[in-house]
Formats: sequence, C-alpha cells, structure tokens
Amino acid sequence: MIELAYPWLLCLIVLPLLVYWLFPTYKEQKDSLQVPYFQRLVRVSGEQPKKGAVKLTRGVLQRILLAIGWLALILAVAKPEWVGEPIEQKKSAREVMFALDLSGSMAEQDFTDQSGNKISRLEAAKAVLNEFASRRQHDRLGLILFADAPYLQAPFTQDIATWQQLLNQTKLGYAGFKTTFGDAIGLAIKIFQQDSNKQRVLILLTDGEDTGSAMPPAKAAEIAAQNDIKIYTIAVGDPSSKGDYKMDIKTLEKVASVTGGKNFQALNKEELSKAYDTIDKLEKELYEAASYRPRTSLHHWTIGIYFVINLLVAILFLMAKLARGKQALSIAESKAETADEMNEVDRV
Repeated sequence: MIELAYPWLLCLIVLPLLVYWLFPTYKEQKDSLQVPYFQRLVRVSGEQPKKGAVKLTRGVLQRILLAIGWLALILAVAKPEWVGEPIEQKKSAREVMFALDLSGSMAEQDFTDQSGNKISRLEAAKAVLNEFASRRQHDRLGLILFADAPYLQAPFTQDIATWQQLLNQTKLGYAGFKTTFGDAIGLAIKIFQQDSNKQRVLILLTDGEDTGSAMPPAKAAEIAAQNDIKIYTIAVGDPSSKGDYKMDIKTLEKVASVTGGKNFQALNKEELSKAYDTIDKLEKELYEAASYRPRTSLHHWTIGIYFVINLLVAILFLMAKLARGKQALSIAESKAETADEMNEVDRV
C-alpha cells in the first residue's frame, strides 16, 4: 500500500495557476538601434516589422512536460512511501536478577558433575545457572555477586551470551569470604527501581547465614515486597552444617515468603537443577507486544520517471530532426539531378 508522508503538500499543485492568474506577465525591455536604411534591411531580410510587445508562448508539448515536471516535484516533496504488512515484535516484560554467594564455603566440593567427579558448590551453581539462562532468551538477566559486600557483575541485559561469559569469569575471593545476602537484596532493589518492568524476580543462591549485612535480610525482604520484587531463595549444601558453614534456613524461608516467592534446598546438583525448573514453571513469562509497518520511500521514483519521459521526448525530437534532414537532403539531391538533366536537354 502506498501512502504519502506529507499529503498536505499536494496543495502546492495549484501554485502555478495562482501565479498565472494573480501576477502580471513578465516584461523585459531591450535596447534598439535606429538606422536610416531600415526599409532596405527589411527588404533584404524578408522580415516584416511588428509593433507593440512580443509575447512568448510555449508549445503544447512544452506545456505538458512542464506540468508533468511540477507534478513530479510536488509528489517527491510529499514523499510517497510503500507501507508493508504489520510486523509484531515481542519484548519480555520480565527482569530476573541472580544473586550468587561467593563466600569461602562455596569452595566445598560436595557436588558431582555428569562424569561423577567431585566439584565445588560454585562450579555446580555456574553449570546450572548457564543452563537456566540459555532457556531465558527473551528475559533481561542481571547478576549480583556477594560475600563481604555485594557488587553488580552484570547489569540487566538480553545478551545472554555476554551474561554467561561474565558468570563464568566469576571466582572465589572476588568479594571476600563472608555472607551478606541482606545487602545483596538491598542492591537488587536499587537496581530494580531504575527500570519500569512489571515482572521483577530475584533468585538468591547462598550456602550460609548472613554474617554482616548492614540491612537485615528480613527488612530487605519487606522493602522488596513493597517494590513488587519476588524473591526465590536457594540454600546450597547441607542444612545440618554447623560452625562457619551453618545455614539459616528459617531466614531464607522468611525472605521468600514475605515477597511471595519460595525457598528451595539443594543438597546436590540434581536438586539444584530441579529448583530452577520449578522457578521456571512458577514464573510465567510476560510480553510487551509492539507492532510496526516497514516503510520504504518512493520519492526518487517520481523524479526518475520524469527524467525518463524527458529523455524519450529528446530522443524522439532528435530522430525527427534527423529524418527531416535526410528528407531535405534527398529533395535537394533530386532537384540537382533534375537541373542536370534539364541542362543536358538544353545542350542537345
């Protein structure tokens, strides 16, 4: 379908008629030379003298070409466009922030990989997070790392490959060796407040109890609930651990329940993977649909068509001129032949 970007410019089509009707004819004065032998010049030249002004007029073909040219110019300025079929784009309305514990206890090798080899809790978490992220191609993912203090490793992005690369570069000791997931929740709240997405999810993965947050986890969870942030907590490791590796399951459950989320306990890699599968099913993906129609400008076609018309007219005029020239030459040759024949008759 063809549409005009500026249809109101078509009003300019009548502008030449208004100029023709409202403005006087252009007049130009030229110098003349008075000679005493004017009548002799008239007889020699064969031209008849005229009195008054001479009004220049265009031929019919010139008028047609002028009208077509003006029409082509106005159409080009009005910018005709070819409007294609509607194309719909879906954008996920969900933001998922991951908060990953980097405390010293995450180095415990109590998980096994697919080959049966012992791996650390951090390596198991990375593997499962990579798999989970690969299924979230439409979500905007972020990553917070925390230990002595939280910091943002990856801001919200739809570039899943880059997000996975930043996750895989994570190593123990980046942020200390304590566990401050209360402050990690606070940092996540601050980041969520910078965006306007409706579906906000925080997945908190830790293997210990909070040991030094400036903001208590329960208080941070209440603020998160006020900002429509749902928190899922995942306790990694053995909940019966004591001492430095003690886990505060009650606090994790409270943080999740206050925000409408859920707490999971992952004693091995399989349970950790099941926890993410459950979260995937609980959090249905929301979309923001936007549609647009591609537009291709056609303004150059109007000028191009006018140029082709002028070119064809010029070619036709040239061909007609050549034809008249050949005809005149043949007539002259026939007259010359006739004259020669008559001369020969006279001689005889």
